[in-house]
Formats: sequence, structure tokens, C-alpha cells
Amino acid sequence: MGNRGMEELIPLVNKLQDAFSSIGQACNLDLPQIAVVGGQSAGKSSVLENFVGRDFLPRGSGIVTRRPLVLQLISATAEWAEFLHCKGKKFTDFDEVRQEIEAETDRVTGANKGISPVPINLRVYSPNVLNLTLIDLPGITKVPIGDQPADIEQQIREMIMQFITRESCLILAVTPANSDLANSDALKLSKEVDPQGYIGVVNRSQKDIDGRKDIKAALEAERKFFLSHPGYRHLAEKMGTPRLQKVLNQQLTNHIRDTLPAFRSKLQSQLLALDKEAEEYRGYRPDDPSRKTKQLLQMVQQFSVDFDKRIEGSGDQVDTVELSGGAKINRIFHERFPFELVKMECDEKEMRREISYAIKNIHGIRTGLFTPDMAFEAIVKKQVIKLKEPCVKCVDMVIQELINTVRQCSNKLECFPMLREETERIVTSHIRDRESRAKDQVLLLIDIQLSYINTNHEDFIGFANAQQRSSQSVKSQSSAGNQVIRKGWLTINNISIMKGGAKEYWFVLTAESLSWFKDDEEKEKKYMLPLDNLKVRDVEKSFMSSKHIFCIFNTESRNVYKDNRTLELACDAQDDVDSWKSSLLRAGVYPEKTITVSRLVESETTTATDNFSMDPQLERKVETIRNLVDSYMAIVNKCIRDLMPKTIMHLMISNVKDFINAELLAQLYSAGDQNALMDESQEQAQRRDEVLRTHQALKEALAIIGDISTSTFTVPMPPPVDTSWVGGTSGGRSRRPPPSPTRQAPP
Repeated sequence: MGNRGMEELIPLVNKLQDAFSSIGQACNLDLPQIAVVGGQSAGKSSVLENFVGRDFLPRGSGIVTRRPLVLQLISATAEWAEFLHCKGKKFTDFDEVRQEIEAETDRVTGANKGISPVPINLRVYSPNVLNLTLIDLPGITKVPIGDQPADIEQQIREMIMQFITRESCLILAVTPANSDLANSDALKLSKEVDPQGYIGVVNRSQKDIDGRKDIKAALEAERKFFLSHPGYRHLAEKMGTPRLQKVLNQQLTNHIRDTLPAFRSKLQSQLLALDKEAEEYRGYRPDDPSRKTKQLLQMVQQFSVDFDKRIEGSGDQVDTVELSGGAKINRIFHERFPFELVKMECDEKEMRREISYAIKNIHGIRTGLFTPDMAFEAIVKKQVIKLKEPCVKCVDMVIQELINTVRQCSNKLECFPMLREETERIVTSHIRDRESRAKDQVLLLIDIQLSYINTNHEDFIGFANAQQRSSQSVKSQSSAGNQVIRKGWLTINNISIMKGGAKEYWFVLTAESLSWFKDDEEKEKKYMLPLDNLKVRDVEKSFMSSKHIFCIFNTESRNVYKDNRTLELACDAQDDVDSWKSSLLRAGVYPEKTITVSRLVESETTTATDNFSMDPQLERKVETIRNLVDSYMAIVNKCIRDLMPKTIMHLMISNVKDFINAELLAQLYSAGDQNALMDESQEQAQRRDEVLRTHQALKEALAIIGDISTSTFTVPMPPPVDTSWVGGTSGGRSRRPPPSPTRQAPP
């Protein structure tokens, strides 16, 4: 009907579509849109209907098109229409299509000629169309009517420009033949984005439309008009709807051919990516017992290799988002566990009170002259017992990471659900079995420490040197003061907005100070904060912030940084916060102690808490034992920090690796039917079929494209129009009136 000039493209697009529809995919050639632009009652709808070959658009005076109509033409074997807002409903009567457009327009804009940029989406399926998008836009108007706003002209202009400024948009500027061509608003808008020549067409008059004159008869009348009219006779071959369709056909064909090279490259890349997988699936027999046995062995071996790589580290498949596997366990050993040990330390005042009570209770009714060994042992044993909780917690954290690693490695077994389930169950059960042994051994380490307090240890200061401990500590700190413990970026979170707000700096932590610089070149130092009397506390994360925050404060209630009582520091991840807090521990900056409710109640009901005092002799004994406890607990902590990773590594991690490598396959064989283990999932069967069909469709599409010439062709454009013939134009020579782009010639 109205678009026979485009029929040469239909076989190409249909073949490609057939190839892709077999796999449920679309052929994305990104064909251009055609936007019809013109004033009110200029004949836009008639031009649009010529391409569809059907009467389906509303008619009338004033602004009839009050919402953009996005019309998608889809090549099909039958003819029907569908609206996006009426999903599932097919329209075979195009009079009903017109009525639905009118009803949907009124639903959004009302019945008083209001407009809306919200488009109506209509699809027309037909054997006589090429996949294409057409857009019917509201007619350009200058005078508002009804409920239309005063800026109706500007609103319509902006709406039109949104469409015609797109690179893939072909503009059809429609101007009635009985209007002043030089003042055509449609041409002015079009020339702003794409100046071109003109093609004239003869649309049906209102009388023709009312008389139901069909489009075929209208095209014959149009041809007769151009051949017989003295003003257009010499340009008859460059006028009319067929000519317009031919020019558009050229544009569309060239666009497709320009698009094909990139489209072909994309298809070739997809084909190459699927080649290896498709080759594996050819001749694949899901129920072959020998295949199942071989694949079971391969899967278990791959699982073992993946687990080993995740624990020991590997250069391939590196996770760049977060720590996992061996790296996470390493952090647990050397950052989280030491931090948990320090958190178990008791309050200084509480420690001294316990020592004084121990000394007094050991002396009993008598006043002792010497510092009792038993008081030292009692306090040390109480501190050692406290180590059980962080040690058990360390085992729990490692176990959780091992289980997470097992689940990550089993992701590759998702094609075989039963195999994945059994593998996770067997390995996790083994990990849980080793858990009890590991915890027993860890608790045994603590019990060993409790069984014998070795005061002859070479690192123990002894009673004779206990009084000199403070001075020795100062000297050792002085010698290590310049040692860099950690460097990295942190955000100072509590800088006022007046002073620039939160800002990121490069921080350097040593044994004596925390300094920050403008950047990691460390040339411009912003501040140096001594670590004396500093402690760390957590800060609750704000619901508006993605940062994780901790703060440093002075235990003597002094300002830490300029006028700030605290220095709030922020990191992107909680792991970074924990790591910095562990580094601060090494520098002697400890976390704030948490007072429980029961402890608080006890302190309020015990008058001795606030009024506790000691005589000078007892105070010297307490100080001596306090120094001895510090010295001995440093030895115990050092020993535990060294033995814990070794114990867990031997009893847990290495054992699990050996189990997976040596026993997992045998356990799977004894678990049940091996054939059932290797039954593939429904998703995997669908995946295999999809890969094979996609691979075949890609080959067919490339073969189709390979037969097409990619050179563009040109149909001569009509000559540019000399508008000097328009009445009132001076200095111009009188010429026959040429047609405009889809200019509606008078009958």
C-alpha cells in the first residue's frame, strides 16, 4: 500500500529477525524514527497514514494530536494493533484504534484541548511495513484555547525539539500548499537541526476523508495532479508520496548499511565467545554414565583447586571488591584477634583495687612486711582466664570464613544441584567436626598457661626490677618513637562546614604521634597529635553517611585537635576501621572501656568504690604487683598471639584442605547414587540448548549479512527551492512554485 518502495529492505530484516526470533531475541539494528512536524491541520496525519496504509488517526479542527503518538511498525504475517497501556488486547479494526487514541488522550489531558508530553505507544503489525518508529507530534499553534496555558507555543516547540534533535530522527516538515512557505513554522524548526530540499505530496482533502476515499485512489489522484498541473509538471518525477517514500527508502537503506558493519562485529564477538562452550555441548549426552563419572572427578578436582587458591592466594580470579578466604583469615589472625585481646583488659582502678584486696586477704589478720607471691599469681591467673573468650571467638571467625569460602567455591557446581548440596554438606560437617577439636586445643593452651606461672622467663622483669619498669618503659618508647606503624588515607569527619567540612588527609601513625598531611607525598604536614592520654571509641554511623567512623579522645577531657574534644576519623569500610584501631593499639592507644549496667549498680551501692584509699606501704606493693602483672601478661599475650594462628592453621585450615583433596571424592561416592549427583539442573539444560541455538542463529545472521553489499547509494535530491516567487519578495525573479518537504499541493 503506502510503503511499497521499501519492500527491498523487508526480506533482509525479516531474515535477520527470523534468525533471532528462534532464540527469543530481537534484531537490534537501531532503525531511525520519522517525526512528522507541522502546524494545526497541515496534513500531518495524512502523511503518516500513507506510510501505514491505514486510516487510524483522529481528525478534526484545532489541536487534534495533543500527546506524542509513538508508532512502532513491526513486520508480521498478519495485521493488527496493540497499545502499551492495553497489554494483551489486539485491535484488528482500525476505527477502534482511532477511538482508543482519542480516549487515552482525554484521559491524561482532559477534553479542553490541553496537551501532555506523556506519549501514547502504539504498535502496528503488518506484512506491508518495515520495522520503523513513526512519531505524530502536536501541531504548532500560537494562540491558546480552552484550558491551554499561555506558553502553549513554547511547550509544543520544546516537545518537538526533544524528538527532532536526535541523530536517528528523520524529519517530515508538513506545510499546506495554500500557506506562505517562507513563514512556515515547521520549516523553521526543521532547518534549525537539518536543512534539506523539498518534496511535495497531495493529501486527501477533508471532503475525500469524509467520503471515505481510500489511500490507493488518493495516490492515483496525486500522480495525475503532478503530471497535469503546469506549476509541477516539469517536476512530476520528483514529487508525490512514492518519491517521498523512495527518498526515505534511501535514507533507511543507507542507515542500515552503515549500521551493519558494527552489528556484524558485535555478532562475531558473540559468536567467538560461544564457540568453545558450543563445541563442548555438541554431542552432549546428559544420561551417559561414563560422562557423569568423568565430570564428577573433574568437578571435585576443580573444587579442591579453587579452595586451595582462595586460601593460599592466587593471581587469577582476584577479588577486587573485598577481602576473602586466606586474606580475610590473615586479618583475623593479625588484626582482629590482637584487638580482641586488648579489649579484654580491665579498668586500671579496678585492677589496683583487686590487687590490694588480694594482698590484704593473703596477709589476713597480720600486717605483711613483704609483697606476697600468691597475690601476683591470683591476679595473673584471673587475667589469663579472660583470654579464653577472645581465643574461642577467633576460632569462630575463622570457621565462618572457611564456610564462606566453601560456598564461594561451590558456585561452580550450581549446574548440578545435588552435587553442590552434598559437597557443601560434607565439607561443612567436617569443618564443624574440627571446630570442637580446635576449640579444645585452644582452651588447652590457656589451661597450660594457668598450670605454671613461669617467673623465671627471660622476658619477665622480676620483683627486683618491678620498681624500675616505668623508667625502662620511657626509654624503650623513646627509642621506638620514630617507627612508622601505619600509613593511609582517612577523612576527618568533624570539621565544621564553615571551615570546609569533612576532608580526606594522608595519615602517618608512629609509636609517639599521629600526623596528617595534605597528600601521600608527605611534604605539607597539617598537624601532629601526640598519643599521650588518648583513647579510641566507636561512633554510631549516621543514616545519611556511607562512612564508618571512630574517634580519638583525651582521657583528661582536654581538646584533642584545636577546639575539638574529639577527632572523628572516617573510613569507607568497617574492616578499615578495625585495621586502624588495631594499629592504634600497637601504638598504645587503647579502646574506651565499656561499663556494664551491673557494674554500674555495684559501684553506686559500694561506698568503697569512690572512697578507696591505700596507705603508702600498701600502695608500693600494689604498684609492684601491677608492674609484674603487666610484664607477665605481655609474655602470655605474645605467646598466645603466636600459637593461636599455628594451632588453627594445623587443626583447621590445613586439615580441611587435606580432607577436600584426599577424602571428598570418596565421601561423595559413599553418599548415594553417583548418577543422581550428576543430574544437571533444569537451568543448565536450558542454558545448553540456548547456547547451541544462539550459536546457530549467530552463524545464520552473519551468513545473511555477508551476502549484503555495504556500499551506500544515492537518489538525487530535488533542487533547492527559490522562494523569490512568493508574493511581496523584492529583487527576486518570478519562478514556478516548487514544493516543500511533504508540502501539501492544492488540488
